[in-house]
Amino acid sequence: MTENVGATGPVAEPDRQLGQVDAPATSRSRAITTVVLGLAGSGAFVGALWAWIAPPAHAVVAVARSGERVHEYLGAESQNFFVAPVLLLGLLGVVAVVSSVLVWQWREHRGPEMVVGLCVGLIATAAVAAGVGALLVRMRYGALDFDTVTLADGDHSVTYVRQAPPVFFARDELLVAATLLSPAAIASLVYALIAAGCARDDLGAHPPAGPSAGPPPKPSTQTPSAPEPSVS
Repeated sequence: MTENVGATGPVAEPDRQLGQVDAPATSRSRAITTVVLGLAGSGAFVGALWAWIAPPAHAVVAVARSGERVHEYLGAESQNFFVAPVLLLGLLGVVAVVSSVLVWQWREHRGPEMVVGLCVGLIATAAVAAGVGALLVRMRYGALDFDTVTLADGDHSVTYVRQAPPVFFARDELLVAATLLSPAAIASLVYALIAAGCARDDLGAHPPAGPSAGPPPKPSTQTPSAPEPSVS
């Protein structure tokens, strides 16, 4: 006696149990746009934080015996023109490392397209941070012109002033470009190191590569034939 196994028997299993991978809920273009806009928005916070903690340069303006107006920075205050841009680079570097790790967690969209979006977003972060930071320190300390500083009255015409910290090391196109591109370079390096440690060639992204990328085979629904009786 044979038992007929129909299409609704235990042989027919849902496609999900046979390894089918569902498409991500967010399209790749929308995911990249979200990353770029999110990083660009974080640049405003970075710029505001930098403007709050960046040290200004304290200087003194006086009139020499010859009647010429002179100025000099107090102690090692002139080093703040180097410390402030390095501080901005440090903040941007932290954003680059954290954002690359967070973007890697978005498994469905791993790949070169997301790396491009990450780099574009970090360049926008650096540009927004530099613009917001420069604007805030300008509003906080004002524009300083040593030739127009009002000197104090008295025998020693001396006035102490504060100069706003700079965003870039110098007004050189190469230095400005290096500052804007540095977070993108750091994020690319971190992303590449994480990808090098991934065991899968497709990085676990969608659609997956390999034999399991296609639709699973349909289970057989044919009824097994009954064995032929033996002739004794």
